[in-house]
Amino acid sequence: MKKLFVFFLFFLLVSGALFAQQLATGGTAWVSSKTADLKTSTGFFAGRAGTLQMGDQVTVLQISGSKVQVRSATNSSLSGWAASSSLSARRIVAAGSSATATEVALAGKGFSQEVEDAYKTDGTLNYADVDRTEAITVSLDELYTFVTEGRLNTGEE
Repeated sequence: MKKLFVFFLFFLLVSGALFAQQLATGGTAWVSSKTADLKTSTGFFAGRAGTLQMGDQVTVLQISGSKVQVRSATNSSLSGWAASSSLSARRIVAAGSSATATEVALAGKGFSQEVEDAYKTDGTLNYADVDRTEAITVSLDELYTFVTEGRLNTGEE
């Protein structure tokens, strides 16, 4: 078991290093989330410069922590900072599939319809609570007020 854990940890480190290396060389990446907001700087509350869609190809310009400055491959005037978690070093194909963006994201994490069906047959999970929780939305203005009034770190770098 310990060997398996060490191998898994090594695999994560190597794959992360390879992804970072490709990004560091000004390589190409693809948007792997349904949408990716481009920001004017690396801060969480930075202004919005635009939005990219799943499968959009970008050129990596710079990396700062968990943020990556990118430029759209199809619209050179569209550039900004995106979360690295919204990007993939492997090409993402968003068109030509009947799967929803949510299904694609879940499948990428190993969660399939078969896995969901297996959980449902257990009968002890409460999906209504999950649905209610996912329906909660908070505007950026409300979030900013909460963070500043609570004297929390705004994430500005």
